[in-house]
Amino acid sequence: MIYSPNLQSQKIYVSPTGSQLETGSKSQPFSSINQATEKIIKIIQTESPAEVTMYLLEGRHYLSEPLELTSSDIGNTKVNIKAYRKAHARISGGIKVIDWQQYDQNIWKAALPKQVVAGGKIRELFVNDLRATRSRYPNAEYLRIDSAGSDQRSNFYFKPNDFPQLDSIPGLEVVLLHDWSISRIPVEEINYTSHNLSTVDHMGAKNLDFFKIDHWEKQPRYYLENAYDLIDIDYEWYINEDKGEIYIQMPENQDPNNTDIIIPHLKQLLILKGQKDQPIRNISVEGIHFEHCRWDSPDLGYAGIQACHYDKRSANAQGWNVVSPAVFVEWGKYCSFDKCKFDKLGGSGLWLGTGSENCSVTTSTFSDISGNGIMVGEGQDRLIDQESWWKVQPDEVANKNTIDQCEISNCGVQFYGAVGIWVGLSAETKIVNNTLWDLPYTGISIGWMWSPVPTPCRDNIIDRNHIHHIMKTLSDGGGIYSLGLQPGSQLTNNLIHDVTLNAGRAESNGMFLDEGTKDVLVSGNIIYNIAKSPLRFHKAEENLVSQNVLAVSDDQPIIRYNRTEESKIKKRDNLALQDDEAMDVIENYIEKWKKGKPLFK
Repeated sequence: MIYSPNLQSQKIYVSPTGSQLETGSKSQPFSSINQATEKIIKIIQTESPAEVTMYLLEGRHYLSEPLELTSSDIGNTKVNIKAYRKAHARISGGIKVIDWQQYDQNIWKAALPKQVVAGGKIRELFVNDLRATRSRYPNAEYLRIDSAGSDQRSNFYFKPNDFPQLDSIPGLEVVLLHDWSISRIPVEEINYTSHNLSTVDHMGAKNLDFFKIDHWEKQPRYYLENAYDLIDIDYEWYINEDKGEIYIQMPENQDPNNTDIIIPHLKQLLILKGQKDQPIRNISVEGIHFEHCRWDSPDLGYAGIQACHYDKRSANAQGWNVVSPAVFVEWGKYCSFDKCKFDKLGGSGLWLGTGSENCSVTTSTFSDISGNGIMVGEGQDRLIDQESWWKVQPDEVANKNTIDQCEISNCGVQFYGAVGIWVGLSAETKIVNNTLWDLPYTGISIGWMWSPVPTPCRDNIIDRNHIHHIMKTLSDGGGIYSLGLQPGSQLTNNLIHDVTLNAGRAESNGMFLDEGTKDVLVSGNIIYNIAKSPLRFHKAEENLVSQNVLAVSDDQPIIRYNRTEESKIKKRDNLALQDDEAMDVIENYIEKWKKGKPLFK
């Protein structure tokens, strides 16, 4: 929709310092976004302007509750949320921790803010804009279990002296790494005589047998987190929720009262919500920095399944949930995010959910995020026990959305099975010109059905993305990962490299086209410096692989076929190079790629 500059418009200004008069003008700005939002809604409902702009002035804007706009709030008015000129405008869902008292040598203690105690679990702490480490053992790397317990789910045996004997375990969590996901489960008991650790509930998704503790590896990786006795390096911290206290080790002679220490408080920062018969339209968010948002794991722990979807973990629950985002759009049309920054987040970053159409995320950065970076579309609502299992109908899926020129790194900080960009059941999604790196698992994941059964997923384009240094912690993924029937979808002109071998059982690849992948074009890609095969198909159907440059080591096949009929994968004019001869040749193709030229004439 095109708006004429001659139509009526309104401007509202917000500053963290505010004004005693607070009229919302440039000279007397509101001191809170929440107050400004109420004013904007009132203006729209009384004056019906064509456009309203909320300008955020320099500084950190703390929210008392999420900024939420609905289609009934704004009607047909275009709403802009912008950083004023080039101001560094931050929207924070955090709260400062103050009044620190020295507790023991370099360890300090403070009472948790009341809002935080009432809010729920605390999993992050940020010191001077850097994520501090929740106390853990070992501080880096991992331990390996000795053997799984009898039920292979809720306990395991550890080796003598694997970790220090702890005086107290309330709040202690065991983090167990599966092949492509993790479990974070509260510890119930540690028996130092029998060397057995038991948890309050099962590790791994309950209804999927392959998530048994020792299914992939007999001695999988694990570590312990959140105990006072595990604090042994600077900036490690521990929370005793029962007492409402937080402890942190500071460098010698550094007083935390002179330091900016923030705990995330709110579960979401921005919600744009429409309805099927009344979408929310024409919301523009520009130049905003979103930070400090928490996500509460279930009381019985987090059992990851894939891409931050997890077992609901209650007696009568069926299906999966997903680690929620700081910014959420549902039934939004022509909503845009440009030049924004998302970091220091405890859940996922941004989700274009059900009914999102013609929305865009451009020239934005996503980093230091506990879950997925960007999510598009819907996933699974219940277990796969019938053909039509998705919870959205074809006319409800997210479609025609674009992710363009974004930089995505360091996602999955807590939940290592996260991906940089996850696209579930979605149509005509364009993921183009993005750079993704430094990720524990997959770069881009597309599709959400483990067979070629038809779903609303179609015509998705993954083009000219640069994906590198991924799969750094888990396995069984790749630079690009796909599932299911996706007629008209294309994985084209992507540059993928540095996918190293990790400690999991399964291999990782440049592209992993997994169960049910069908009707997908793989063309014009450059894939090199991959520990295993550049391309892997598993239980895949008919696909075309054409005019790719694929570099392999001497002992690896160019394409690996796991339970896939090789005849179903049509191959045309691909160039395969051995690693010892690859780089000189590949450099020429990379130059072509940078200039946007076709790899083959």
